[in-house]
Amino acid sequence: MSEQNSSAFPFSELAGGEGLDIDAIFGGAPDGAAPGDVNPFEAALAQQAAPAASIPQGQPQTTAVPTEQAQPQPVPQAAQQPAASAPPVFQSVQPVQPAPATAPAAAPATQPPLDIDPLAAAMAEQEAKAEQKAAKSLFEKAPVFHYGSAREDITDPGMTFEELRIAKSADFPELGEGKKVSWTVEYGKTVKAITDPKGTTIASVKSEIELSKAFLDNLKKAKDKNPDCLVKPRVTAQSKGIAAYKGVFASLEEARASGKAICTIPGGDGRVYELRKNELGEFIAPKDSVIDLGSVRAGFTPALPLVPMELLAQIISFFRCCMTGPEEFEALAHILWDKQEQEFVVRVPEQTVTKAHIDAKLNRDDLPEERYLHYIDIHSHNSMEAKFSPVDDEDERATRIYIVVGRLDKFFPDITVRMSCGGTYLTLPPGCVLESFGAVFPAEWRTQVKLLRRSAPPVLHPLAERLRCQGIV
Repeated sequence: MSEQNSSAFPFSELAGGEGLDIDAIFGGAPDGAAPGDVNPFEAALAQQAAPAASIPQGQPQTTAVPTEQAQPQPVPQAAQQPAASAPPVFQSVQPVQPAPATAPAAAPATQPPLDIDPLAAAMAEQEAKAEQKAAKSLFEKAPVFHYGSAREDITDPGMTFEELRIAKSADFPELGEGKKVSWTVEYGKTVKAITDPKGTTIASVKSEIELSKAFLDNLKKAKDKNPDCLVKPRVTAQSKGIAAYKGVFASLEEARASGKAICTIPGGDGRVYELRKNELGEFIAPKDSVIDLGSVRAGFTPALPLVPMELLAQIISFFRCCMTGPEEFEALAHILWDKQEQEFVVRVPEQTVTKAHIDAKLNRDDLPEERYLHYIDIHSHNSMEAKFSPVDDEDERATRIYIVVGRLDKFFPDITVRMSCGGTYLTLPPGCVLESFGAVFPAEWRTQVKLLRRSAPPVLHPLAERLRCQGIV
């Protein structure tokens, strides 16, 4: 084997010009230049630009030779001067082409910086996807009509605000006149007033808010990520009102000091009076019907559930037990509402009773008022009628519900219910506060009952009816 060369050049070093013609290898010297005075790299670049010569398929490019024959051999002097017309053809020696310099590849746009935790980046990406999914579901929600205690999804958000007002005016007559109704859309913390209700659709306003930067920024900060888009009407003026020359006042002194010609004043006797002032003097008279005041209907609207029938049955059984001894007597029970457990409880206070009188201790140390509401006083009249006595009127002045149960000797006793509004009593239907009888029955029972429809008698002319009554016709 030949001796290894430690230099970077893979060929053995030869003496200057000995056995190797540089001009022949690199294409000869240009005109006017001495042989061997050519830049070999320029010649290589020129050759690279020229079309490459095809290599015959039948001739191998390289031939394996023994190691001894691999050494360069002296070349005759005649071979060192090639003909000018024939360019040299290289069979086994190929020039080494320098690799083109390539620019470093740009990092992908989604590649996180080297100083960011990959796990944190993945979690941030998942949160972003979750926010996008939540935003998509939010934008698909229907807007909500909200007026007073009424809430309803708007199934056709393509309608205008004016069309919605017309559709809802049947249920809310105060929305009947469009000039006196204004609209706002409340979406999260964004509130937008509608200036053109006839030409603006609900969907366009909802979409406009959803695409705004303020809405999206507030949505990221808000705890509620799924707010409703509330469409709210508001009545800005009343169709009816008190004229400029009229007024309602709390006292006669205020009415006299005002500049109103007609004044409405409540009296200490419970009646309403009207004061009229003119150049002749002051005229005061009671008014039975005052159009300037709204109508008020007396009654009771419970804020608690109905008292269960099972609880009432227990109390009635307790009252009947007080009639089984040698002498029947009355008894009293309190129905309380437990605010913590959200249920009714019964308390029987310590009491001294007779057939027509009850003397009870009303201390409630065991049931604190902070937790229990005193809702109903219920007492019995044993076998007597279920009517409140004058003694009851003196005792039952607190504002609550009062019940008396009488004729307990019958299968179904009599029950009378009333309320006290600061000592003013009003009788109520028992079903206002008590749960009534009711149970599920088979449906076929109802199918067995058929209504018999009778034909109505013919309607006669008044003169003909008069003659019929007199027996003439």
